[in-house]
Amino acid sequence: MLLFLVLFTEASEISLAQQSIGKKQQGVCFVGGKKEVTEKEIAQLKKCNVTWISQTPFAFQRDANSSDIRTNFSSGRVWWGESDEGISITTQLARKAEIHSLLKPHLWVSKSWPGEIKMKSDTAWQRWFRLYEKFIVHYAELAEKNKIEIFCIGTELHQTLREKEWRAIIKNVRKVYKGKLTYAANFNKEFEEVMFWDALDYIGIQAYFPLAKNEKHTLGDLRSGWQNHLVAIERIQKKYSRPVIFTEIGYRSDTRAAVEPWTWPSEKSTTVPSEQAQADCYRIFFQSVWNKEWLAGAYFWKWYPHGTGRLNEVDFTPQGKLAEKVMTENFWHDDQRH
Repeated sequence: MLLFLVLFTEASEISLAQQSIGKKQQGVCFVGGKKEVTEKEIAQLKKCNVTWISQTPFAFQRDANSSDIRTNFSSGRVWWGESDEGISITTQLARKAEIHSLLKPHLWVSKSWPGEIKMKSDTAWQRWFRLYEKFIVHYAELAEKNKIEIFCIGTELHQTLREKEWRAIIKNVRKVYKGKLTYAANFNKEFEEVMFWDALDYIGIQAYFPLAKNEKHTLGDLRSGWQNHLVAIERIQKKYSRPVIFTEIGYRSDTRAAVEPWTWPSEKSTTVPSEQAQADCYRIFFQSVWNKEWLAGAYFWKWYPHGTGRLNEVDFTPQGKLAEKVMTENFWHDDQRH
């Protein structure tokens, strides 16, 4: 009888999570560029069966130990696609094409990354959280104004995870924003250590999990590479009974795509371009992870509305590569199943 109750409870938790998911979020991370977005750029998303985009405005921090956070919200001071105006217009154009939006503000840290942000005193922490809350509440208000469906309260801020302060931020965001909330936690331990998933609607993971130890691997190796990661994700999902979204997932188009998916493209001559390596990582994701009941969706990093730039050969984007075909076919099939 006890075993039945345990199994029933676990099944109920998955069922409730699935009910809140609906159709999977078939997403890409939409780059906010210098040029204005039009219906033409949105139409390219439709051709790939994309149903969600994430948009990423930035605030700036001069170093990881600084409590100063500099914000710019107006076009002319930041790239058009990252401005309040650009975000609003992009959201409206996407909605017209039946594409939903996730607003996901980031901190850009000079010569570092958000995971290293750490203050040296309580006074500095207080100031940092005060400025961060001002920054994030501004975008929560923008999300509410534009009826953006999901809002991300933070991205990869591992060393800032002070529970009292983050729960206060969530409370104040909910005062101005009525949609769904998530937080984008790094794949490396952070998503397992976030202590406020219960206050959010989705568990968000920046899913750059390593899948292979070296460049010489098989599709079977990539499939096996997901298994330990899935065990960890499912443990957290069951603990908090929240659906999961991969707020970012992506692979470069080079031979080391599966080894260190989180590293930026290199311009060094040692980088060996490989569309096939990227496509294999996409294919194994769709085979091994996409159909999990707890997964509400995934956003592939990244999609350039006006072209891919000079690093296209090894860049994360699937555009114009074998990975684009893999993504399009699997997004399409998922949509048909619903």
